[in-house]
Amino acid sequence: MSFLIRRPAARCVLLDGARRVFLIRSEDPIDPHKPEWLEIPGGGVGYGEDSAAACRRELHEETGITDVEMGPCVWTQYVEYTFCGMRFESNERIHVAWCDGGEYRPRGLEALEAAAFIEAGWWTLDELLANTEPTVPARLREFLPAVVAGDLADPPIDISPDLPTA
Repeated sequence: MSFLIRRPAARCVLLDGARRVFLIRSEDPIDPHKPEWLEIPGGGVGYGEDSAAACRRELHEETGITDVEMGPCVWTQYVEYTFCGMRFESNERIHVAWCDGGEYRPRGLEALEAAAFIEAGWWTLDELLANTEPTVPARLREFLPAVVAGDLADPPIDISPDLPTA
């Protein structure tokens, strides 16, 4: 039996001046059968925190990059997944933000994040599109080109993956 964690979450498409996106390569530290994946920074929204503030906090914690221009929420998604033996149901708001770049220097990783994060860095859109690893969000490759081109959805687009039917 596993725990179920239902939570609001926020993620951030962080772009630098060269329009590269910051991605973290991750793994499930207790499930060696799950393939590695690439993810944009993000995590749970704290009590009384809005999604933009959560993105700023998560960027600081997970990347060490703090000098960002936070943009609007461009995507939303509902996802269900298992990580470290726990089941999650997550309603996510995904913002875009811009910065001048920066090195990967996380400043406040939780223990499971520290165990899961393998490496991180800047990816061009072409590099990501040529890569076949799973991504978080799952539909990142489908919707990222528009954001990189400056086409910011208003209202946000629902990019939820199809959920399996029982």
